[in-house]
This record gives sequence, structure tokens and C-alpha cells, in this order.
Amino acid sequence: MPHKTPPVNDGSDKNALLENEVLNAELSRGNLTVESGFSFRRTFTALKYPNYKLWFWGQMISMLGTWMQVTAQGFLIYDLTHSPAYLGYVGFASGLPTWIFMLYGGVIADRISKRKVLMITQSVMMLLAVVLAVLAFFRVVQPWHIISLAFLLGTANAFDAPSRVSFVNELVEKADLTNAIALNSTMFNTATAIGPAIAGITYAVAGPAWCFTINALSFIGVLIALKKMKIKERVIPVSGRSAFEDIKEGLKYIAKHPVVRILILLVASMSLFGLSFATLLPAWSVKILHGDSATNGFLQSARGAGALASALFIASLGRFKFKGRLLTIGSIAFPLLMLLFSFITIVPLSLGVMLATGSALILTMNIANSLVQTLVPDKLRGRVMGVYTLTFFGLFPLGALLMGILAENFGEAETIFICALVTLSISLMVFFFVPAIKKLE
Repeated sequence: MPHKTPPVNDGSDKNALLENEVLNAELSRGNLTVESGFSFRRTFTALKYPNYKLWFWGQMISMLGTWMQVTAQGFLIYDLTHSPAYLGYVGFASGLPTWIFMLYGGVIADRISKRKVLMITQSVMMLLAVVLAVLAFFRVVQPWHIISLAFLLGTANAFDAPSRVSFVNELVEKADLTNAIALNSTMFNTATAIGPAIAGITYAVAGPAWCFTINALSFIGVLIALKKMKIKERVIPVSGRSAFEDIKEGLKYIAKHPVVRILILLVASMSLFGLSFATLLPAWSVKILHGDSATNGFLQSARGAGALASALFIASLGRFKFKGRLLTIGSIAFPLLMLLFSFITIVPLSLGVMLATGSALILTMNIANSLVQTLVPDKLRGRVMGVYTLTFFGLFPLGALLMGILAENFGEAETIFICALVTLSISLMVFFFVPAIKKLE
């Protein structure tokens, strides 16, 4: 890549900071207040913040490439092994580092600049995509290569996720945090809707190596966006405590706040028994729907399209005060749709149910994320979100491993049915025994 000359400082740094300060002041006075109630006008409120706008478009490009790689990688290892268990192994390998490093990543997010952390982690992820692309181009890629690189990518993500999830709090005012998180989901799920479909076609026409290459190039977008942001440096007090003591403080906070604890437990159950069913989609596409890599891509894209619609709906509500009710609806609807999906063997119906499943899932995850971030004090946000992302990313690989092994022994449809029942049972328990959740605003 040619060397890029650093931009000349022409005062734009101060202008961008001033623009953010003026916007924040106007929001504080109420001049730009976003009212509750459905309105498409309010969907993109957070994009009024210059820094968030850079983040949004940079991440959009990067996530598009990421979903291309995830889709191609899953189908490639299934193509090499013809074993659904290997789909679980890849999911487990990518998530194992979460258990080892994620809590420490949360401490780092509270101790140093989140932007610096993200610049490093995103660069490492780009390098790993390049390695996988080279192996695929030379046709020497083996299952153990994919599993090993998945582990390394998971390690980078363990440090990346706590900073990435809590970084949005530095880009917008707290009153617009729900909107920004919903737009984050919009960006993520736009990529989920488009990326897998492009990956499926690219894989079928040109091979997996080009999917990995496009992913490597896509990281350039987010790195440029991070570099161009004009963010006031936070004054981070030196606690003088060890990382273990900081982690312990975050865990004590969660233990003493039942609402935050239940929200995290709900997300944990959906990640372990619900979200991980997506790892079986490559096998489902071939064995149940009698399709190919394109079918797999379309299923993944349908899930993303549903999630995108749900994220846009949340964003359009503005500063609404019935988050708990929407969270409850999503947490019950998601496993019911999983149960329905386990019985369908026709492609068009599968795509329709997958679209609805993605919508219910993101409704639950987005609002849970927003509520946790709103309830937690700034000084503990990185550590608490480290625990949150640990449950989300850490339990997903265990669920993937569990589903892969169950599918190998009992079948894909039976596995999804059983896990859907478990997820539904937990959601109903929260509904009946923790009424405070559905009253959250």
C-alpha cells in the first residue's frame, strides 16, 4: 500500500470539536430534543454528531467485509470436512479467547483511550484476513488453519469488543445513546443483510479467497474513520489498583444491581441457546434445503434483513420509554420463531421465518445493550460492558460447539428445536418472576 501523507492541521480539529460542543449544548437546552413516538425523521438522529457519522460509515464498510468472511469461512470448512461438528469447532475456537481475555479487555477500555485500542485491534484483524486469503489463493488452506485463525481473530475481538461497545458513549449525548446503539445495529445488520449474499455469490463464482481479500480491504474504512475523529481526550484517573481488583469492582457492581444482572443473564441465555443456531446454517442449507453456498448466503442475509428492519424501527422511536416491554416481546418471540424454523424444509418459507427471527433477536439485544449502558455509571462502563460482551461473545462459542455436536449426533432440526425450548423457558421465567424488567423505561 502506498504511503499516505499525514493531513495538514488547518484548524479543522478545533472546528470539529466546536461543532460537537455546540450540538451538545443545543441538545442540553432542548432545542434539538428528540421526542418519543414513531417517526422516520428521528431514525438517524445520532448522525448529527460528526464523530458518530465517521464511526457509522467506517464500521459499515468494515462489517460488510466481516460478514463476507464469516459466511465464506463457515461454508469453506463445511466444504472441506462435510461435518457440522467442524462448524461448532470454528465457533468455539473464535470464542474461547473471550473467556481468557474479555474481562481484561474491559479494564483496558476504562484505563486507556478506546480509539487507540480499536486502531490496534482492527489492524490485527486486517492482517489475519490477509493470511487467510493467501492460504486460500494458493489452495493450501486446511481445517486447522481456519480454526487457528479463528482463535487469533477471537483474541483480537476480546480486546476490541469492550472498547467498541462502550466507545459510542463518547460519540453522542447520553439522551441519544439508544438511537446511536440502534443505528449501530442498523449498520451491523445492513452488512449482515448484504454481506452474506455477496459472499455466497462470490464464493460460487470466484472462490473463498476473494471473500477474505475483500474483508481485509474493508478494514481500511474503519481505520481512516478512527484516525479522522476529533475526540476530547478523557482524563483517566490512575487508580493504583491491579487489573484483577478493577475487574472485581465491576463484578461487584453487577452482583449488587439485580436489574443489570438479569439483563445480562437474559442476553447470556439467548447467546448460548439461541444466537448460536446460526452456525448450523451452512449444513442446514445443504442437508435440509438441498442448496449450496448461495442458499447459505441468502439465509444469513434474510436474518440480517430482519435485524436491520428491527434496528431501524428502534431508532425511529426516538427517546421512547417502553424499552422493557419491547425487550420482553423480543425475548419471547425469538425462541418461538426458532421452533417454527426447525419444522420448515422449503427455501422461501425458511427465508421468511429467518427474517422474522433476525428481527426479534435484534429487538432484544439492542434494547438490553441500551438499558445496561444507561444504568451503569461512566467510570464502570468499560468493565460492565466487558462482562456484557463476555456473556454475548463468550457463550456463543459454547453454544456453537454444543449445537455442532448435537447436530452431528441427532440432526440439525432436532438440535434447533431443543435449544429453542430452553431459550423460551428462560424468557418466560424472566417474564413471570422478574416483572421489573418489563417496566423499564
